[in-house]
Amino acid sequence: MVWHIARAEALADPLAARLKIMERLRRLAELDDPEGTVVQILIDAIMLVESYRGARHQITFLPELTRSIDELLREFEILERAEKMATE
Repeated sequence: MVWHIARAEALADPLAARLKIMERLRRLAELDDPEGTVVQILIDAIMLVESYRGARHQITFLPELTRSIDELLREFEILERAEKMATE
């Protein structure tokens, strides 16, 4: 995904990373089902946090939990490309 936040970026300047994320999230209202998308991501975020709490091993279902985030990022990318094409 074009705008993903690198781990180093998030660790070096968490505020800038948060602001970058907030800028993208402003487009949530343009999605087909923003509420459903957000609820699924919150569930996955809670699962991620709880899975990593005290864990010293790889979380086996991590790819499954990141799927909703990846889908949201794809939707944002589609919106941005469509907007760019409309202005060209």
